[in-house]
Amino acid sequence: MTARRTKFYLDKKNGKWSGVCAGIADYSGIDVTWVRVGAVLITLMGAFPWTLIAYACAVYFADNKPVGLYSDRDDEKFWQGVRTNPTRSARDVRSKFRDIDRRLADIEIYYTSRNTRLADEIDSLR
Repeated sequence: MTARRTKFYLDKKNGKWSGVCAGIADYSGIDVTWVRVGAVLITLMGAFPWTLIAYACAVYFADNKPVGLYSDRDDEKFWQGVRTNPTRSARDVRSKFRDIDRRLADIEIYYTSRNTRLADEIDSLR
């Protein structure tokens, strides 16, 4: 079974304790240092027991990040964008497909039109 790229995983490879903050950073695309600083600040500002309970639940329920989840850095950034804003990601993909379709239509028109210069070049190559 292949791993889902839109799921939250613990990132124990880049984690300090259990990989929860590294997993949150991987999921959201935020730098792991800022996630750790935020977790410490939330804990120190009076949410001590709730932060530890949430951390323990994440450790218990979340799966470890599979090896080779992303093929490269661009793939990782793409999936982080999908997780943070799926509507924008779908719109961007549709826009890219429309652009490719438009460019292919332009190429088709160019090669199927009566282009005598192109026909002369092809004939001269024969």
